[in-house]
Amino acid sequence: MRSGHRLGRQFGWLWGAYGTSALGTWLAFGAFPLIAIEVVHAGPAEVAALSSAGALAGAAVAVPLGPWVEFRRKRPVLIGMDLVRFAALLTIPAAFALGVLSFVQLLLVSVVVAAADITFRAASGAYLKTLLPAEDLLVANARFESTTWTTTIIGPPLGGAAIGILGPVATVVADAVSYLLSALGIRATGGQEPRPERREAARMRAGDLLDGWRYILADATLRPLFFNTALFNGLVMAIDALLAVLMLGRLGFAPWQYGLAFAAPAIGGLLGSRLARPLVTRFGQHRVLVAAGVLRVIWPVGLAFVGPGPGGLLLVMGVELGLIFCCGVFNPVYASYRLERTATERVTRTLSAWSVTTKVSTALLTAAWGALGGLLGPRTAIGLAGVLLLATPLLLPRRAAAPLAEPEIVAHVPNA
Repeated sequence: MRSGHRLGRQFGWLWGAYGTSALGTWLAFGAFPLIAIEVVHAGPAEVAALSSAGALAGAAVAVPLGPWVEFRRKRPVLIGMDLVRFAALLTIPAAFALGVLSFVQLLLVSVVVAAADITFRAASGAYLKTLLPAEDLLVANARFESTTWTTTIIGPPLGGAAIGILGPVATVVADAVSYLLSALGIRATGGQEPRPERREAARMRAGDLLDGWRYILADATLRPLFFNTALFNGLVMAIDALLAVLMLGRLGFAPWQYGLAFAAPAIGGLLGSRLARPLVTRFGQHRVLVAAGVLRVIWPVGLAFVGPGPGGLLLVMGVELGLIFCCGVFNPVYASYRLERTATERVTRTLSAWSVTTKVSTALLTAAWGALGGLLGPRTAIGLAGVLLLATPLLLPRRAAAPLAEPEIVAHVPNA
């Protein structure tokens, strides 16, 4: 993770913390469904509820946390959310060792972790904006993106091996420890974070819960990007769920082939994230945002034509490589664009509303397309989602936005 563009010691600790928790998450990828099936003997409906109902309930819990966090220093919140996830996940191996692990506990833990994830992401965006000047945000987000795809390549194979040798509960322990290490890394960033200005009202009102959505919908550039990303993410995840049914069921691919079809193309995300900054330097932020946003939607419809055997496997890998490469370029540019377009005192509420909407839309679209796949067949449903994705670039910002005017912040966190 070396680079010629230095962002300082504090960012280095934050980056390391991010990489550690991301690796832990991918090590434990798929552990919850396995534990539900093998340990508590859950049925298909209960296993589906772990991802869908857990995500929806977690999003609901996170709604009031965005306004609450906005007026607090973000570094203690980040540490707190890491420790909450560490403690929640650690209850699973503890209950397993005592022989009292239940499905209800798995569901409650998934809700707590989902809410903490949303809150952490929102607070981390606000913290990053105070930590670095605007011109360094793209470099930082590109490094986060490259780390995401690197851990995607490394984590699932290692986690799969650990599950095979030690069982799924062991990977949950590794995930929990990764959050503890992340908390220690964020604590090590040090520095004096500026205290957010307190609002006039001492109490949070019910209307404050919608502040993030109001801000997004009132901004002519954030609004289309908001709907674009919510629809794109939801439809892509819906396709992935149906593709698993198609490949592992009707087409007869082995689990290792299915894993390979998604792990190997992740190298495209690593390459794309490396190219994001040079492309923006040459062509401009808005052009790259729109071009990558358009190019990423042309790939998924090809998954409707996947067949059995090596040819089908290569088709999936080729489509995923193209899709992930374009996402690797788009994601850091979009994340930086969103931060630049959001006033500093609104970042946490805005990112929280964004994450909640993405979680909810993904859960709802995945459920809807699951039902559609049952009626029309997974191949037809995948094709329909792919066609709808082709229309999502119409929601991208049409023109470059004017720079956001903000009051000068006197207090700042110095880079070492």
